[in-house]
Formats: sequence, C-alpha cells, structure tokens
Amino acid sequence: MAFMLALDQGTTSSRSIVFDAQGQVRAQAQQEIRQHYPQPGWVEHCPHEIWATQLACARQALASAGLRAQDLAAIGITNQRETTLLWERRSGAPLGRAIVWQDRRTSSACAALREAGHEPWVQGKTGLRLDPYFSASKIAWLLDHTPGARARAERGELAFGTIDSWLLWQLSGGTLHATDCSNAARTLLLNLQTRDWDDELLALFQIPRALLPEVRPSSADYGHSQAEWLGAPVRIGGVAGDQQSALFGQACLRPGMAKNTYGTGCFLLMHTGERFQHSQHGLISTAAAQVAHAPPQYALEGSVFVGGAVVQWLRDGLRAIDSSSEVQALAQSVPDAGGVLFVPAFTGLGAPYWQPEARGCISGLTRGSTLAHIARAALESIAFQSAALLQAMSRDAVAAGGVPVSELRVDGGACVNDLLMQMQADLLGIPVLRPAVTETTALGAAWLAGLQAGVYGGLEDLTRLWRCERTFVPTLGRDAAAEKMARWEHAVRQTVAP
Repeated sequence: MAFMLALDQGTTSSRSIVFDAQGQVRAQAQQEIRQHYPQPGWVEHCPHEIWATQLACARQALASAGLRAQDLAAIGITNQRETTLLWERRSGAPLGRAIVWQDRRTSSACAALREAGHEPWVQGKTGLRLDPYFSASKIAWLLDHTPGARARAERGELAFGTIDSWLLWQLSGGTLHATDCSNAARTLLLNLQTRDWDDELLALFQIPRALLPEVRPSSADYGHSQAEWLGAPVRIGGVAGDQQSALFGQACLRPGMAKNTYGTGCFLLMHTGERFQHSQHGLISTAAAQVAHAPPQYALEGSVFVGGAVVQWLRDGLRAIDSSSEVQALAQSVPDAGGVLFVPAFTGLGAPYWQPEARGCISGLTRGSTLAHIARAALESIAFQSAALLQAMSRDAVAAGGVPVSELRVDGGACVNDLLMQMQADLLGIPVLRPAVTETTALGAAWLAGLQAGVYGGLEDLTRLWRCERTFVPTLGRDAAAEKMARWEHAVRQTVAP
C-alpha cells in the first residue's frame, strides 16, 4: 500500500500526518512553536524552530506508523500563508525572524499606497486588497530595516520565501528555491492571469525579482528530500497554502463547491473553476490548488477574524467556562439567545465588511440575560459571520452566471460542535457536511503529492474517496432565517462608531 507524509506547518504548531492511499490517518505528531511579540501589533516566528519542529514531527510520525522513508510514495507540504522571511543563499541562514501573517507593522505603508490610488489596479492583477496581511509589504519592510539587505538582494545573494519555500529549501539541502501558485498568489506580487511575478507590482513595492522563488503548480515535481532527514530520499510532490489545501482535501474540485474552516478565525473558499472572478461583495480572489498540465483554477475567499477565538474569550476573558469543550452544553442549557447578539469584532471585522475600526459589541441584554445566553450568542456569531460570507459568495456566483452554493463542507476544530453546525445550516438554508476525515488541510497536501507520484489516476479518484460523517439539514424557515440575519446586520452596524 502507498503512504504519503503531509507536513502541516501552521501558525501555532508544526504537525506531520501519515496517510494511506485511502486517505485514512495512520499516525501523526505535533509540536507547538513559540509566538514572539516584540512590539504591539508585531508577530514573529523563529525560522530555525519552524524547521526543527517540522522535521522532528515528520520523524516521529513515521516511527509511530512503523514506516521507513522507503515506504513513502511522496511528501506533501501545506503551510500558514503570507508569513515572510529572508535568508542567505550561500549559507541558508535566515536574516532574522519571520514576519507572521497576523503582523500589522506595515499598516501605514499599505494605507499610503491605497491613498495614492493604487488599490484598484493591484486588485485587478492579484485579486487581493492592499493590506499588511499579505507578503509584499513585509518583504519591503525587511529589505529596508535589515542592514545591507536591499543591496544584497539586488546582487542576488538573498532569497525570499513563505514557509513552504523555507521548508523546500531545507528539505532539498538548499538546492531548490520554489513555491506553488497558491502561496505565490498571497504575496501581492503574482499576476493571477499570467501566473507569474509581475514587474509593475515588483516596482510598486520596490522588490528585486532576484529574491523570488520559482512558481510551480501545487501538484508537481519538487525533487526529493535529502537522505539525511528521514533516512532515504523521498519525492516531494505537493505544496499548497493551508486554505487551498483544505479546499482540495474537501474534494471541492468543481465550480460552486465551497468549504469553511472553523479555527481561531474562519476561512471560507468557493471554487470558481478556470474563471479568475473579481468579487463585487467584499471578497478576495485567489488561486486554488493547481495540478500540473491542467488549466489554472481559482477561488473566492473570505476571512472571519474571530471565529473559535470567541469561545477562548468566554473562557479566558469572561471566565464563563473552564474549557472550550464546555461551551456547547452551556449554550444548549437555554432554548435560544434570548435576544442577545454578540459581534466579536475584537480586531475589527474582515470580509465582507472590511471594518478595521469596528470593536466588539454585545447587545439585546435584559435582566433575564445569563451567561448561557451570551454563550449561545457567541456560538451564533460564528455562524452569522460565516453566513454573511457565503451569501456574498453566492451573489458573486450568480452575478457571474453561475449558481448559488448548494452545500457547505466544513472542517477545523470547531466543526465538531454539533450545535454550531446546526446553527450554520439553519442560517444558510443548505446542508452542512462534516467529513469523516476532518484533517482536510493535511489530507489535501497528501492528495496533491499522491497525484504527482501516481498513487491516484486523477481527480475523480479523490472525489470517490471523500466521505461524509454527518449532514446537518436546515430546520429553520427561510423567513425566520432572513429575520435573524437582518438583526445580525443591524448589530454589525452598531460596532462601527459614526
């Protein structure tokens, strides 16, 4: 039987999972990585720690599965997107810590570019907004604030990478400087229609082309890992950013199929096929995972900044619960939220609102309101925000001549909460499907690698492998759901100061 090793390098931990050819988990290992906060709004990771933890997890997962490197058909990589680092080509040494996707130190630089009128044409090329979330302004900051870095970059002495590129460099012993299209699409430097680095964007951000990695499809030949790492060389056949990898792992491979990942935030992606579609409703366009020698694939994406993090706030801020697992029972102890609405705009509101100045708001409180009502409203807030995203996606799809999303596939830690999933189905009015294998981000990387290695004959094989564990069917009438959404939108407007 063939096995694939998925390296899943995330924001808070490095993980490795061994999958068999049927997509079942055979073994896994995980190690946390430290978060560094040198100044307010700054978030950094240590590149050495990322590599060391990822390698240790890979070795541990292989050992737990009772396998050797020779038993692996291929390695797939999936990673936190947009996180940015520079390193020396000659020595492989990083120039400093990586700037994490959450970091906001370049907010003023992005605001200046927006005020200068650059955003419309940048969005036309990249599908993205001018925001410090993406990599380009981070690269420029590193070049300008690391002594000698800009001159060295122009001489071709330095390399830029998102985390996938850093892992590829390490695995290959410094022989491969590459990335895949899904990660490249998150830099603000890739032209989504030409699928290559764009000279006008490079000029805007003052970034030398010599810094950049080669862009390859997500399922493609990335060479082999060095024998020293796992005991023998292993083919590297798949690379994708975490959310595009989850879309692939959910077998959302046709236009109109959508998935939502419920983590600290929520990330909803809808496949749009070969169409690079601009959103008219506050979403961004991005590259979906790409298979070699196939037409390019695209997606619409929306991000909710505070998803499962609202439950963490109930635990750590209000101290309403002792552990996150208690929230479902507390919320179910009341029949409804009693008119309470909770908009968790702790760090502003993401898509489709894009209100960075918004702040959290709990409204509708009465003398009869309890912690249970607030807990239920907190869970509902996750479903409300995701529903607003999916409604925007459906409007974009219809405007482009397509059809609304007919079902939503879900993953992430909070998807195990049955009450939340039922709330989501009720608000959307479509079935919500939870897969049998919820490790869909890592599974997507494994499938991409397996395709390149010949384990699978094509995308149809993957569609047949996907299994649903439970379907949540809407039980709320459409008029009642629309009334709930109207009350939610009213509450959202109250979070933004006039």
